[in-house]
Amino acid sequence: MEQSEYRLNVFKKIEEFEKQGIFDQDAEDDPETLPLLPNKIDYLQKKLINKILTALTLKKGREFFEGQEAAGNLIIKDIIGTENLLGVNDGAIVTCNHFHPFDNYIALKAVRPCLKKDRLFKVIREGNYTNPPKGFELFMKHGDTLPLSSNHQTMRKFLDALKVLLQERHEKVLVYPEQSLWWNYRKPKPLKNGAFNFAVTNNVPIIPLFITMEDTEKIGNDGFPIQAYTAFILPPIYSDPNLSKQENITRMKETNYKLWVEVYEKFYKIPLKYTCDEK
Repeated sequence: MEQSEYRLNVFKKIEEFEKQGIFDQDAEDDPETLPLLPNKIDYLQKKLINKILTALTLKKGREFFEGQEAAGNLIIKDIIGTENLLGVNDGAIVTCNHFHPFDNYIALKAVRPCLKKDRLFKVIREGNYTNPPKGFELFMKHGDTLPLSSNHQTMRKFLDALKVLLQERHEKVLVYPEQSLWWNYRKPKPLKNGAFNFAVTNNVPIIPLFITMEDTEKIGNDGFPIQAYTAFILPPIYSDPNLSKQENITRMKETNYKLWVEVYEKFYKIPLKYTCDEK
């Protein structure tokens, strides 16, 4: 099967970004980002119509992903480290490397033992909510998503909702701390502060999750091998009451990254090196 020209161009863009040391930009052709205004979002699904649409969307989403697994288009080979979820009964931020639009489902399956009502909330980029990719409208708007926003009032609503979800409802919230999606990129990218700021502000732990991948013999519709994924759940990271907020953010971020690198190097049996460091 001929390889997708679009996907080849994405790989070229990823290669160029890495050479330049630009890790926090998507390599995909994302739709235009439209501003999310505060009256256009119901983060906590207080309206009945949004509760109904969310229930239907989550059901449809489960059916879709289970169908993808059954067809062999999504292969979750193993989940390692579930013992690290023991005792994480309250709210938590789940961090995960971002390499595929479906990796949130892998994350859900990995941390399922500690979820409430099988729900994992997901922080997403503004444009994915206001101008979602065609065919993904329902999932982006009603799939337990928490869109960020360039509007200050909307972001205040976001932070208030996050506080309720983490501190009062004790939910788990997935954040991609790399802040970019690079298709099938196997290395951990440098992390941004956001996820760790959320955790420290709400006094909840980080659950670091790193997903590895291996080529299979099955070729996907894009002409590339379908990947077999292994999800590694790593020990939770808690803030230190003896440190300042910023010190905790830095320490938790560095610990998360270190744990990811250890998994990467052990699984792939190679040291982590970025091409931008070879200059």
